[in-house]
This record gives sequence, C-alpha cells and structure tokens, in this order.
Amino acid sequence: MLPSKLHALFCLCTCLALVYPFDWQVLNPVAHIESSAWVSKIQALMGAANIGQTKIPRGNGFYSVGCTDLMFDYTKKGTFLRLYYPSQDDHHSDTLWIPNKEYFLGLSKFLGTHWLMGKIMSLFFGSVTTPAAWNAPLRTGEKYPLIIFSHGLGALRTIYSAIGIDLASHGFIVAAVEHRDGSASSTYYFKDQSAVEIGNKSWLYFRTLKRGEEAFPFRNKQLRQRAKECSQALSLILDIDHGRPVTNVLDLEFDVEQLKDSIDRDKIAVMGHSFGGATVIQTLSEDQRFRCGIALDAWMLPVGDEVYSRIPQPLFFINSEHFQNPSNILRMKKCFLPDRKRKMITIRGSVHQNFVDFTFATGKIIGHLFTLKGDIDSNVAISLSNKASLAFLQKHLGLEKDFDQWDSLIEGEDDHLIPGTNIDTTNTKPLCRTPEE
Repeated sequence: MLPSKLHALFCLCTCLALVYPFDWQVLNPVAHIESSAWVSKIQALMGAANIGQTKIPRGNGFYSVGCTDLMFDYTKKGTFLRLYYPSQDDHHSDTLWIPNKEYFLGLSKFLGTHWLMGKIMSLFFGSVTTPAAWNAPLRTGEKYPLIIFSHGLGALRTIYSAIGIDLASHGFIVAAVEHRDGSASSTYYFKDQSAVEIGNKSWLYFRTLKRGEEAFPFRNKQLRQRAKECSQALSLILDIDHGRPVTNVLDLEFDVEQLKDSIDRDKIAVMGHSFGGATVIQTLSEDQRFRCGIALDAWMLPVGDEVYSRIPQPLFFINSEHFQNPSNILRMKKCFLPDRKRKMITIRGSVHQNFVDFTFATGKIIGHLFTLKGDIDSNVAISLSNKASLAFLQKHLGLEKDFDQWDSLIEGEDDHLIPGTNIDTTNTKPLCRTPEE
C-alpha cells in the first residue's frame, strides 16, 4: 500500500497552485506548465525539499541487468508484467520508472485527491529512470531461477525495481505482475487488435470501496484473482521456456524467444509486498509449482482463515517496524504450524514504504514528512531485505550460490534486525476484521 499521508503533498501543491494559477484546459497541460513561472517555483520548492534524495540503487550482484515489459493477450484477462533479467550488457538506456501519465492519475485516485495532483506528480516523477538496461538482450546459456512478484494496494508493476534489479543482478529472472483486479493504481489493456495496432490503450483505474461495502469479501475476491494472475504469469513464462511461440502485444525490441530454455523449472518462488504479501500466501496455497514464498510487510486482512493450513511450502515474513499491528501479526502466526518451515524478521527503524522505490525517489524532508522513509537509511533497509531474501531462496530452492553468507539475517542476527516481531500480541483480543484495518 502507498501511504495515505502522501495526500498532504498534494494539498501543498494545491495551495501553491492557488498562488500561481494557470490554465489546465489547454490541449497539452503538461507542456504548458513546463513553460510557466509557476512550475519553476514549485520545482525550486521541491528541489529544496528533496535535499538528500538518493537514486534507485543498482544491483549488487555479478550480472548486468536488463528490463522489458511483456503483455500476453491484449484483453484485461491477459498477463501484463515487467521483467528484470541478467543481460548480456548494460549499454542500452536506463528504464523509465513510471512510463505513462495515467499511472499518476491512478495514484491521485487511490490517494483520494483531485486528478490535478496526478498531473503534478507526473511532472516531478515522470522522467525518473531506474538502473536497468531497457530491452537489453538476455544473457543466454544459463538456466535462471524465477520469481513472480506481486505489488501492493494502489501500486503498479514498476515501483519495486530496487528489489527486482538486485535479485536479477544475482542471477534471477523476476516477473513483476501488474494486477487487473482493481488494486493497481492504474493498468491498461486493448479492446481489440486494431487498438493494439494504433496503440489505443484502455485504462483501468484503482477501484475504491463503495459506501457500505464490506472490506473483507471485496479484498478476498481481489486476492483470489491476484493469485490466479501470478499462476497465469508463471504458466506463460514456462510455456515460452518450452519454446511455445508467443507474441508480446507491446511489440518491443526485446525478443521473447530469448527466454526459451532460460528457466530452472525446479527453482520458482513467489514474492510480494503488502497486498502482494497476502497474494504470496494465497498463491502458495493454490499452486505447488512455487517452491517457497517471501512476504514483505504483508497486509493480512484479505486472507481467508481456510488458507493458513494449506501452505506446505517454506514462507518468510520480512516486516517493517512501523506498519504491523497485533491482529496482522496474529494472522501471520497462524501460518506457523508444526512441521512447516516459517521465518519472520523485522527491520528496525523501517516503515512500510522502505520496500518501495518511492523511498529513494524523494529526499529526506519529503521522505520523512510523508512516511516514505524510516529512521533507518533506505539503502541499508533494502539491502538487508534483499540479502535475507537471497539467503532464504538459496536454502529452499537448492541454489549453488554464496547467498548462505547471509543466513544469519534469516534469524534476525544483525543490529538493524529484530528476530520475529516487535509487536506484543500477548494481550490481544480474539481476531476480528475491521474496515481495511
């Protein structure tokens, strides 16, 4: 999930818009504001506020990293994902982080703000890049373990690149799914083949709860669709690995046939953040092709009680210190059944957004004001999470790597880690579901 506090940033920009007004009804509003004195003043303000901004980090592994987008079947029932992978070189241009202005409009809808704020976000973040070589050729000749990644509520496929790039630099192929269940900030499809040919996208925006609508039934229905989308993405990638001819609807430079014979089919995991963490649990319960799962700061409300006993695979919870609550932790502990391999750690000083790229795209002032950064350095937090994840994946996918050097992190043995959780659940009342918790 993205933080509700971010709406304060939009309120700030709204006030500034009243002071420095301009005409939003022009044919190209972004082009207009780029030439206005108003935007210069806003940019100066944000530049000052973003002192201490860091770039989205490069991977720390041996491999160069490439990135592309894949869409199979142009309808809303198809699969849409961002792929990170070991590449032959990194001489291609960096990847645009959030590639369409409609994603920013979806973020403004998720945050409950005016669409104008999406325009402002697009102005500030629309040209940000992430350090992966766009459409670079796959490094062939090896078989790579595969991770299917599920994003959080109000998020999208592109904003977990600090995780995807680092895992790919260590020899994984990572497929970050963009969900079509109404939980993404925005996503798109094509109505028919002619729409594909002219690039006429049809957009699906974030679906809010209707007045009087109960959270659990709605979110649980979304969760089930999300799990099916993860399994569908896996099936498609494995079909390509087998040599089935598949066309990327997006018609990008990346040749999908490179993926043939590239997947180690016995080494497949699922990973996700927040609502994506719940998706990990649901997916593991339904699809035994996934050998293990990693849930990053999982939001447990959508998970049905019947699921907890149906997960034989190893499961690793990596939590932030300042997001979890007793009821959420108790639901996690329901997964800790006898003879099941479970681990949990908590990153000291971290917040929910330490797993998301926004923690790097903003400076210290804005980052702390809107809870995009915690007390811990963002690079330290993501490094701990990624290293612990690599150690867990080696252990349960049977990898012959050196990731076991970080085995102690799985146990929470680091000054920045807490073994288990910082949340006291001893006096917690019986579980009940409150709206969106």
